[in-house]
Amino acid sequence: MEKLEYEWVKQTRQILLDQCKELNKDDFTKEFEFGFQSIRDSLVHVAGCYHAWLGSFVLSETSSPLLTKEIINNMQVDDIQRYFEQADRYVEKVLEQFTDKFDKPIEKELTWRANSGLIRKTPRQLLVHSITHESHHKGQIVAMLRLLGHTPKNTDILGLPA
Repeated sequence: MEKLEYEWVKQTRQILLDQCKELNKDDFTKEFEFGFQSIRDSLVHVAGCYHAWLGSFVLSETSSPLLTKEIINNMQVDDIQRYFEQADRYVEKVLEQFTDKFDKPIEKELTWRANSGLIRKTPRQLLVHSITHESHHKGQIVAMLRLLGHTPKNTDILGLPA
């Protein structure tokens, strides 16, 4: 994974976030029986994955990477955008700091989950996991948009301008 590929991830995410800015509060927070319940909660969950695995596990920059339900319930799209911007900084640091040791396992307990036991993963595994996790939930968010009667914008990397 190089910075260019991650830029594509960020660009397609921005398309989705921009569309979410157009939603009214009811649509943004409507709960469904799949994914992380609502578009808002799903977006926060996606960003939280980067915070937990990269910001906390790989970089050890935070011991409390995940937000409380109370904080999430008050978040708007701009707040989520800032949460993703911090996640992007974690990705940049991982790409810079772990170039020579991208495949060297890190072994430790999770700071955000009591009694997790030792987890052994490489920075590459956790970066790829975070990106594929985002794609998975992005698909769910697109489905939520459709169920709400919206026509989702194209968030496929192949749909980006050349």
